[in-house]
Amino acid sequence: MSVASPAVWAHRLIAPGRLQAVEVDEPGEPAPGRVVARFEAGGICGSDLPSFLGARDLIVGASHGEPGYPMHELVGVVEASAAEDLPVGTRVVGWAEGHLGLAERFVARADQVCAIGDELPPVHATVIQPLCTVLYAVRRLGDVSGARVAVIGQGSIGLLFSYALKAAGAAHVTGIDPIDRRDVGQAFGVDAMEWSTASVWAASLRDDERPGIVVEAVGHQAGTLEDAVEAVALGGTVLAFGVPDETHYAFPFARFFRKDLTLVAGVTRDRRRSLAAARDYLLEHRALLDAYVTDVVPVAEAQAAFELAAKPAAGRLKVVLQG
Repeated sequence: MSVASPAVWAHRLIAPGRLQAVEVDEPGEPAPGRVVARFEAGGICGSDLPSFLGARDLIVGASHGEPGYPMHELVGVVEASAAEDLPVGTRVVGWAEGHLGLAERFVARADQVCAIGDELPPVHATVIQPLCTVLYAVRRLGDVSGARVAVIGQGSIGLLFSYALKAAGAAHVTGIDPIDRRDVGQAFGVDAMEWSTASVWAASLRDDERPGIVVEAVGHQAGTLEDAVEAVALGGTVLAFGVPDETHYAFPFARFFRKDLTLVAGVTRDRRRSLAAARDYLLEHRALLDAYVTDVVPVAEAQAAFELAAKPAAGRLKVVLQG
């Protein structure tokens, strides 16, 4: 006679913009190189929101309707382990496998999480995951000392770029967002916060005002990438960080070619090492947390939290679910 597995809570996407609380079986023993962790906190990423609203996910695949989807920025405590260096009881931060993290128990690959101590509470520790992606991308730009840079999009990820670039020695950082972010610009190292659409800002620039580096931190459409190409200085670099929602985008290649530009794009690799670097960085730069995490919502109210995150507004940056 078989014994049913204990039930645990989860949320699943049942329609565009609609999550449903469900009970699911406790995960079994993890496969080699994986752990099962208990949810402590999870950050809602801008890349989760198109999936929440019904868009096809090109990175993860067809996970719509699976319990736990869509959430990947997780902090949890290991409760079952098939990874020697992540024993039971270890607190970890990183990616939930399959972006199935909106659940009481989630599975993670050992190479996509890193161990953390108790120096940061779980809600603040969630910031390590998005920060690691930003720091990894900034390193790919090389030495930015003395550079004039601009970041299109000043939501939670764009502001991390502004902060990291300024901390890395950028001489002048411009932030661009259609939401008024002037109240937080100084806290994130922004020298000039433009309350504007990217297209209007790019069209307004004189040649001597053009930044040498433009970060596109919006994604999910091609317009802001075109604005970045238009805005950047001759011989400059565009960092395409925003996640694409389509397999192909129209790209202003003639303009890109004539301006002799460099395009940098891609996902975060070497994730455990990148997470560990971000953990150490955040412990040295705790001041950014006060302005960064603006909304903490009980995980039982996931529907309300995702609705909140899907409606950008002045004064709202990172929305975090707490277990």
